[in-house]
Amino acid sequence: MIFHHFTRTDFSSDSVVYPDVSTLEPLKREILASHDCDMHLVVATETEHARASLWWTHVPQMEGRRPGTIGHFAATGPIAAAAVLDEASRLLRQAGCTCAVGPMDGTTWRKYRFVTDLRGERDSAEPPFMLEPQNPDDYPKWFMQNGFAPLAQYSSTLVTDLEREDPRADRARARLAAGGIEIRAMDPARFDADLEAVYHLSCQSFTQQYLYTPIDLPHFLALYQPLRARMVAEMVLLAWQGATLVGYLFGIPDLTQAQRGLQVNTAIIKTLAILPARAFAGLGAVLVNEFHRRARAMGMTRCIHALAHEGNARSQNISSFFGERMRGYTLYIKDL
Repeated sequence: MIFHHFTRTDFSSDSVVYPDVSTLEPLKREILASHDCDMHLVVATETEHARASLWWTHVPQMEGRRPGTIGHFAATGPIAAAAVLDEASRLLRQAGCTCAVGPMDGTTWRKYRFVTDLRGERDSAEPPFMLEPQNPDDYPKWFMQNGFAPLAQYSSTLVTDLEREDPRADRARARLAAGGIEIRAMDPARFDADLEAVYHLSCQSFTQQYLYTPIDLPHFLALYQPLRARMVAEMVLLAWQGATLVGYLFGIPDLTQAQRGLQVNTAIIKTLAILPARAFAGLGAVLVNEFHRRARAMGMTRCIHALAHEGNARSQNISSFFGERMRGYTLYIKDL
């Protein structure tokens, strides 16, 4: 068994030779650099390969613990998977971490979680949607076999009746309008300015979210720039009170349907954020109602409320009113 270790300085060096891991899904070294990994591992046996990246410098905060995260995980078999996870655990412990969290590409701003509940056999389950994590069925099992246990659960909800409206939103809409709140779609001509406003609201809204990690504006803008060409302005709703953004809903069409040769009839609610203040109670339901209405007007017949933390009671309450759980996801932890 051969171990390869790569550090930050290696990611940008053309003189560093990476092993041939063509059996794994591609991972460009530019990704390792832009994701600010502390280390990247590759393990090779005679018949299997595995890889993982490690973070211990810029990671989520956990009360009473010092976590490290394991992401970019991929493996072709259980032996290599166990070896890379063992080595990752050893290195995180050596770096002073008391637990390992994964799969997580550094922070929750990037890819994290495994699909663990398909809601049906794989062939009959809803196909993966845009921006949804994807993984072989064996990956969660290999994490569990290496001493990881579930840390947090997430779910996606499928809504098939976009004409249904939440009566709570009707009551809240009039009150919010009387308070000077106006909902309008993102203006493509103001993309950068609107996105900066979204950033500042996100920093306030998500501070108390589980495993939140602070992010600076340049990194936030870099996360959303690749989505700019795929954005539909009518699906990004901004709630303004004067010049202050107090809530937003970021939605997109499920373009994976087009890639499968199908008509795009599904919208996705990716992010919903509200300024934490009593005056804005009910704004989340109002935004979801409005999004469903606009999606229906665009010819959509379905909507996915994507990747909500099951500990977020407000989000789960809204989604469960409109639809049914279609998929489950798990984030894992291992004491070191």
